[in-house]
Amino acid sequence: MAWVCLAVAGILEIVWAFAMKQSQGFTRIVPSLVTISTMVASFALLSVAMKSLPLGTAYTIWTGIGAVGAFLVGIAILGEPAGALRILAALLIVGGIVLMKLSSAG
Repeated sequence: MAWVCLAVAGILEIVWAFAMKQSQGFTRIVPSLVTISTMVASFALLSVAMKSLPLGTAYTIWTGIGAVGAFLVGIAILGEPAGALRILAALLIVGGIVLMKLSSAG
């Protein structure tokens, strides 16, 4: 169950990062409310996951999901550049997430 909570927390991190971008510095109400609510939910689920997962594992995977997810949303939805070095960096993050999961008990 901790891994499911962690995965959902990571997905919510992607949502709040995108919503924060859409809020234009918290000047638009709906994206601002989405940002705050998904941020709180993401932190809450991360907290639940940390009850049974090691801190380093949970936090690394949570931030990795958020970082790579926000990167992909930036490319797919916002039209941000997808240069070779940026893609390599994202792949290295994904590799780190996989290794962290494989090295963790539970």
